[in-house]
Amino acid sequence: MTTEFKNIVWKEGEYYVAQCLNIEVSSFGKSKEEALKNLKEAIELYMEDASVDDMNKIEEPEIIHSQIEHA
Repeated sequence: MTTEFKNIVWKEGEYYVAQCLNIEVSSFGKSKEEALKNLKEAIELYMEDASVDDMNKIEEPEIIHSQIEHA
């Protein structure tokens, strides 16, 4: 069975962080490729004990920028 996951990746300090939007799983690496490879492995491990029914159904993710005022 093949399941599609929606993931995001960003640079945080000297590492890249990769996060799955469908389930509460994230990972990191020294490059985008390494972060995504590590995320894939983490998702596979997570799914060993989870069901596809436990996933959030992400249809069309969109990055929205916002600003807030703070002290």
